[in-house]
Amino acid sequence: MIIDVHNHPEWHCHTVEKFIENMDKNEIDITWLLTWESPLNEYSHEQFASIPHYEKYGPIPFSKVIEYVRQFPTRFVPGYAPDPRRPEAIDLLCGAINMYGVRVYGELKLRMMYDNLDAIRMFRFCGEKNLPVVVHIDYEFETQTRYPRPSWWYGGGIEALERAISKCPDTIFLGHGPGFWSHISGDDKFDKEMYPSGEVKQGGKIIEMLMRYKNLYCDLSAGSGLNALKRDINFAKKFLLEFQDRILFARDYFDSNHREFLDSLGLDSETLRKIYSGNALKIVPLKL
Repeated sequence: MIIDVHNHPEWHCHTVEKFIENMDKNEIDITWLLTWESPLNEYSHEQFASIPHYEKYGPIPFSKVIEYVRQFPTRFVPGYAPDPRRPEAIDLLCGAINMYGVRVYGELKLRMMYDNLDAIRMFRFCGEKNLPVVVHIDYEFETQTRYPRPSWWYGGGIEALERAISKCPDTIFLGHGPGFWSHISGDDKFDKEMYPSGEVKQGGKIIEMLMRYKNLYCDLSAGSGLNALKRDINFAKKFLLEFQDRILFARDYFDSNHREFLDSLGLDSETLRKIYSGNALKIVPLKL
């Protein structure tokens, strides 16, 4: 079984029919289908080229998740991440759990510190409901424009995420995005290069946090996750073996690059089973 733990409805213009066709082509059995709720001024409007709509609370609204899950209930696990700064956010998530069977809080991708007290309250609620939290981190890189924003940063960096993880020991977090995966290395490139290259140095913050916090897991999706592994293949194999119980296959796209790379490493079948589906099933079991 293969489970993609990070993708989105209508992402890169994939209708539900096109989405299912792509899953079948890539032998993906189940996808965690995630929202992206964000104020209009907190993300680049160039995103409209890949998500050609915007509803009141974000570019990838929960209504689209519901639409896909209703049509293919056995192929999708519904996710929803209402902006925790909204006063009704926890009630909205509670209603979505009760009415639509939401199993994941994600994707959280906002211009806020992830140890914001409203976020901490939300994360603790997710822990009570056994919902893993998928977080995206980006450091600040100039866009060469002034409006709507001079830069696109999300989460407040790895330290803000660490503070949130430490304050919510009963909540499982999945780290994702350039600002997370750049910390696989102990160098100083994390806030200078979005996709750092070169040999991985000892002392990476991700390694330290995985050893310290049992509630931290890794979402391999997107160019950031793949780049973190491909920049140093020898390190990647050691990393995947050491933390095989807390690494989850994910794409955040519709190609086969992640799977081709993982399959090329010569990892044992049990390690691959955990990464491809076992760890996902451990934290979000299938409903019988």
